[in-house]
Amino acid sequence: MHGLINKSIQAFLRANYGQRLWLQVAERVGFESEGFEAMLRYDDQLTEDLLQASIEALDKPRGALLEDIGAYLASLEPIRRLLRFGGEDYWEFLQSLDELQGRGQMTLPDLELPELTLRTERADRFLLIVRSTINGWGAVMTGLLRAMADDYGALAMIEQADTADGQEAVQVVLLEATFNEGRRFELARPVGGVR
Repeated sequence: MHGLINKSIQAFLRANYGQRLWLQVAERVGFESEGFEAMLRYDDQLTEDLLQASIEALDKPRGALLEDIGAYLASLEPIRRLLRFGGEDYWEFLQSLDELQGRGQMTLPDLELPELTLRTERADRFLLIVRSTINGWGAVMTGLLRAMADDYGALAMIEQADTADGQEAVQVVLLEATFNEGRRFELARPVGGVR
């Protein structure tokens, strides 16, 4: 597993639950408390152990934890910027999800992101198919899509869905594309840091 995935889980735990919880999880996994190096590769089982230790420490279902991680990732400015390049509004953003894997791999070629396919079921209803060798990306994408709906100011119902062939999927019903004013976003990075 790419170290960036493990580093993201570590950062999520520290930012939302504090250093003490991170130390508890690191100890359960048998890993150094300093954490992961973003550019190294780790055994996939270590990531599973990290998630399981987090689930136990937080007493939280796996899907809920992964959704929270997805929402957290969308709040990080570099990832938010990558996502916002997908379109001026939430509808355009949804249409660009098929390209997300490729955009991510332009930045980090060996990052194992899921393959995403958006199916338009009606003008306001979409099904995002999430294909990966790692189970749980559907929950991560559910959290990410909810956070991005808020970021764009869209009103949408977003939930994990079942598909006939058992693939992970996310159902999106776009109720109103401009329900609220979205967070400010400019293509050019602001001078003097992140706003």
